[in-house]
Amino acid sequence: MKQTALLAETIAAIAPPSSVWHARARARLDTLTKPLGSLGRLEDIAAQIVAIHRECATTPLRKAVYVFAADHGITAEGVSAYPAEVTQQMVMNFLAGGAAINVLARLHHVEMNIVDAGVNADFADVPGLLHRKVRRGSRNMLHEAAMSDDELAQALSVGTTLASAAKEAGLQLLAVGEMGIGNTTAASAITAMLTGKPATEVTGKGTGLDDSAHANKCRVISAVIDEHRKICNKNGTIYPLEVLRCVGGLEIAAMTGMILGAAMHGIAIVIDGFISSAAAAVAFAIEPKIAGYLFAGHQSQEPGHRVLLEFMRLRPILSLDMRLGEGTGAVLAMPVIESALALYNEMATFTSAGISEAGL
Repeated sequence: MKQTALLAETIAAIAPPSSVWHARARARLDTLTKPLGSLGRLEDIAAQIVAIHRECATTPLRKAVYVFAADHGITAEGVSAYPAEVTQQMVMNFLAGGAAINVLARLHHVEMNIVDAGVNADFADVPGLLHRKVRRGSRNMLHEAAMSDDELAQALSVGTTLASAAKEAGLQLLAVGEMGIGNTTAASAITAMLTGKPATEVTGKGTGLDDSAHANKCRVISAVIDEHRKICNKNGTIYPLEVLRCVGGLEIAAMTGMILGAAMHGIAIVIDGFISSAAAAVAFAIEPKIAGYLFAGHQSQEPGHRVLLEFMRLRPILSLDMRLGEGTGAVLAMPVIESALALYNEMATFTSAGISEAGL
């Protein structure tokens, strides 16, 4: 796929977080009333968020989670323990407030946004849903590309446009999550394509496959990779947009667009589990500068998730053996990020508290 004008402009406008503000934050952290480095990763998180915002932002941050939903044609190959109609049913559950992500978003005061990027259902005028459907599910990538060039461009635009709206709304911290039966298969294929790892190394049991079904899933993903390898990897050069078009999904493409758009607007992004990390990995392969805007909310049980985090050189904030998706791990990590920023802003310095510093 050739970059559209909107995508090209978005990528060209991405600048890394401020090195000046990062250095300033590190210097302040060293003056706070604690032994040097004693807050561990919290100090890294605080410095990163200050560098992203280019100011000493106060807490609480204005937070939102975007849950992108879409169906996948590859489910016809028996790669999921759940039937495809569960995607539609879970979207209705999100809108009714009954899913895990709803509970966590309410608890941590995170605005909820449910986005239909490509669910194979007609939601008509269902209230509360962001209607952004590109098509009713991706194609079966075992036999053809998951999306056409135009469909991929539309899905990416869904995300970049929502990122622009988030900027206009003054949001400061975004979580990206998803819902789509079959999307761990797409994420595994993306992971294998981007990293060169074999399908068996990056493919887990998803929503609970038994050993036989898992073996079938690995076979299907290997066949998918063989089907699209020549288009996505030419003479050793990987083309991430082609990877996304051929073996991705509409919700994964929309998340990729949101991550690129948020980075362009200087908004911090918390990625969730395996599928949202696959979207982030595509964005990273397109423009590595986005890494400075990313926080890995957690590391899931999916084996490919660890591979993707290593690919992007990200360390997870949490490790809770989760594998739910929906943005749950990302929202859980948001209070940790806010805690780091509150410590940075509110702790006394040695000078202001009249406390003697270490002598050595």
